[in-house]
Amino acid sequence: MVSEPLLRVEGLEVAYGEVQVLWGLDLAVAEQEVVALVGSNGAGKTTTLKALAGALRPRAGRIVFEGRDITGRPAADAVRTGIVLVPEGRQLFAGMSVHENLMMGAYARQDGMGAIRQDLDWVYELFRELAKKRGQLAGTLSGGEQQMCAIGRGLMAKPRLLLLDELSLGLAPVIVDRLVEIVTRIHRERGLAILLVEQDLNVALAMAGRGYVLETGRLVRSGAAEELLADEAVRAAYLGM
Repeated sequence: MVSEPLLRVEGLEVAYGEVQVLWGLDLAVAEQEVVALVGSNGAGKTTTLKALAGALRPRAGRIVFEGRDITGRPAADAVRTGIVLVPEGRQLFAGMSVHENLMMGAYARQDGMGAIRQDLDWVYELFRELAKKRGQLAGTLSGGEQQMCAIGRGLMAKPRLLLLDELSLGLAPVIVDRLVEIVTRIHRERGLAILLVEQDLNVALAMAGRGYVLETGRLVRSGAAEELLADEAVRAAYLGM
């Protein structure tokens, strides 16, 4: 008997007013699995994550998490359920300190300050750059440090499924390599399921075991990371090769 995936999406359709962006999307993420959703700018990747996180209400389809239909539930409910989005562009509270931003991630938790402090210590151990700047305003951090703070804030919510939107956007390659290393470590140490969105195929598939390719709101390919990297059509579209 095949076990139920942690996340199952069936026939998902999302529109902004009369403009439909997603068309019949089907995807799944298993427990402790890292899955990449790749595609060009405007393909619908961010829209997909926003729908899963409750920030957008689908026009049609189902979102099933841990065997329960959560379609159309608001973002606050999604966080309490265990789905946490690290948004594109970081979206930190610029006028608040690093520490305050991280603690904002734990606002919905009900497992006590002891557990929250343990996770805070773990986040500071993961991101030693942040530990040195915990009292600094988040708006004064470098781009890479802001991305670390955004990921750390997401981890402080104690997710079961972490949604990462454009991890590498606007960052230098050396910073991207560091973030890939950290995300890989998070998955290894916590067994966290991750669905990540990326334009950079190499970055995405360096972290993921499996991936989906999205084009103009429709899934056109899926498979193991190695298979997608070896696919000549995928490489030509996203690596210019």
